[in-house]
Amino acid sequence: MATLTDPNPATRAGGIGARVTRVDGPAKVTGTAEYPSDVAVKRPLYAYFHTSSIALGRIESMDEQEARALPGVVEIMTWRNTAGMLDTVPPSKGGSTSIPVLQSADIHHDGEIVAVILAEDYETARDASHRLRVGYTSRTPTATFGSTGLGPELQKDGPRFKNSNVGNAAAALQAAAVKVEQHYATPTQHHNAIELFTTTAQWQGDELTIHEPSQFLVGSQNTIAAALRIDPAKVRIISKYVGGAFGAKGMTTSRTGLIALASRKLGRPVKMVATRDQGFTIATYRAETRQLVKLGASRDGKITALIHEGDEVSSRMDSYKVGGTETTARMYSIPNVASKVTVQHADRNTPGFMRAPAEVPYMFALESAMDELAIALQMDPVELRRINDAQIEPIEKRRYSSRSLVQCYDAAAKAFGWDHRRAARPMSMRDGDWQIGWGCATACYPSMIAPSFARVSLSDSGAKVEVAGHEIGTGAYTIYAQTAAQMLGLPVDKVEVIMGDSRLPPAPVAGGSNNAASISNAVAMACMRIREQLAAAAVNDPKSPLHRRDAATVQLMDGQLRAANGTGEPLAAAVARAGGGVEAMVGNNPKNLPPEALAGLRKGRLMMTGGSMAEDFVKYAFGAEFVEVRVHRLTREVRVSRMVGAFAAGTIINPITARSQLMGGMIWGISSALHEATEIDPRNARYTNDNLAEYLIPVNADVPKVDVLFVAETDREVNPLGIKGIGELGCVGTAAAVCNAIFNATGVRIRELPVRIEKLL
Repeated sequence: MATLTDPNPATRAGGIGARVTRVDGPAKVTGTAEYPSDVAVKRPLYAYFHTSSIALGRIESMDEQEARALPGVVEIMTWRNTAGMLDTVPPSKGGSTSIPVLQSADIHHDGEIVAVILAEDYETARDASHRLRVGYTSRTPTATFGSTGLGPELQKDGPRFKNSNVGNAAAALQAAAVKVEQHYATPTQHHNAIELFTTTAQWQGDELTIHEPSQFLVGSQNTIAAALRIDPAKVRIISKYVGGAFGAKGMTTSRTGLIALASRKLGRPVKMVATRDQGFTIATYRAETRQLVKLGASRDGKITALIHEGDEVSSRMDSYKVGGTETTARMYSIPNVASKVTVQHADRNTPGFMRAPAEVPYMFALESAMDELAIALQMDPVELRRINDAQIEPIEKRRYSSRSLVQCYDAAAKAFGWDHRRAARPMSMRDGDWQIGWGCATACYPSMIAPSFARVSLSDSGAKVEVAGHEIGTGAYTIYAQTAAQMLGLPVDKVEVIMGDSRLPPAPVAGGSNNAASISNAVAMACMRIREQLAAAAVNDPKSPLHRRDAATVQLMDGQLRAANGTGEPLAAAVARAGGGVEAMVGNNPKNLPPEALAGLRKGRLMMTGGSMAEDFVKYAFGAEFVEVRVHRLTREVRVSRMVGAFAAGTIINPITARSQLMGGMIWGISSALHEATEIDPRNARYTNDNLAEYLIPVNADVPKVDVLFVAETDREVNPLGIKGIGELGCVGTAAAVCNAIFNATGVRIRELPVRIEKLL
């Protein structure tokens, strides 16, 4: 039989590589796609969270009388009647935080849930929350960098993070002819998806069904079971569509257990939709960083030393780290590298994954420093990256499975018109009162793959793919349909994909840009098994025209089972021979992972490999991004006028959805550079712009012409289908490219995001 690296030539029918419009597009645009909060349940109660107004201290009194007196209020859950009923599941076991919720009168951070009001309707629950009288004893909290009381913790080497120390970076830096040494900073950012955090819980006997947006169904299933101390088989999570995730819905927050507990206590379904401002404190966010980058180079541009140190803020109880030096240490061919990351503990809620959590802040610092080094060398920044390109990474001396970074720079530079850059010196391009600047930066993201199961069934009417996967807006339904269509030789409209239910075959988290590779390879393997079964049955059947043919040459194509000499029979006949249908349930366990990884997935444990973690090669996707900015010479208003990105990411299953992902990432990069920052009151450790009026994000008028180019690349080392993730690739490096362009326009170097007008005055 053909292997996964040689699938059926069915692209014209909508297979891998075809430009297929989203199969779930009509459901989304007509409003028939059902999101978790849309699900109707009988006689629901509505929950509303009352959250703390202090960041550190203790509840000294809580007067519930007026709230309970409201008609329609059924119950108020506090630590008084909830403590001990719910276990706290830490991040190491699938939860989002180690901070216990409603388990004591202690307050650990601003916006912590201190009561759950349950009523017959949402408005009554909300009204009751405003009538709840809570008295606190407050202590002075530690808010952020510069606050007293920070608790530093140097991160030690572990399976997913290692400090780098090769050569003698300090000595090489001292001896370097040209040096750059600068501090960089990135802010706290919050996800702010259109879909709010929502949970609907319903019990039938001892079985629990939860409807909530999830990036990891089987993880949530096991985490909730652990919190409630019940068998995971008794828990079902349903999430057919997610209205924006970005990492925040990848780990199970405390809200889910609380709503499930409320439903069990009261014997009725409970629906909860958190408010926008509550989403800032009951879930995770991007951790803020402070970084030091030191680069040393010879006069010809060869970098001889890199020192990269990062500090990050986390909660008191958790050591969540971004740890982006894993990537920056390997990005260029530098013989002497030293890096370390320190977590600073403060009185805040625990941060977590946010799109490209490690690479976005740390590559901003490195790529800004690379531009500063190019200026110091009086060298084209593209040429600097070309000189220091690395096919073998410097830390462990392993080869990249593929690295097309230079090709990306060549393609993007040509499309952008980089050769027409008038001069490297700042303030050399103008258009009336607008100063124009050009900048570039490297995009990268580790190519990850995780264990996954998939079930495929084939009948004479088409195929069905079943997997507990997630549609978070990336086009997952479409690309899995394309994969099956390719492997089974069917038109894509003959493939049905069913996802979003934890009762389906387990799939990994929709994070780390691994899902396309992980699930598509599992689907392809299941399809291969079906092809093998049909071929074996045909060549052994005296009534088949394929009798005694070589089973290894038999393929499914265009609705027929065909041998190499052209002999074939209709798919309907082959399926009828198999009893009217054939099914395959397979598990894909990538190399470099232990055999128990698939069994661990069933228990909600996540193992991924790729990036710098793989034992054989270093596996990354790469890109180059070019940006033009316009800065008004009087008002200092900054406008991004155009962007070009070229990306090499292995097999592109669907150019339409892939382009959308990369374009969206680049737009998010504009947001990181010019808009997004969660402001923190340093006195009270409270978020002050926890709304969409003051938490700035780009609108259509902020988004310029964005061109996305694909650089062809074949890499069978990353996985059999050669797929590299792209969901997070596009937003890496963009902020640095914007700031590098701003320097080219104005001569002002911005090292702390986001760029504000006052920083350019």
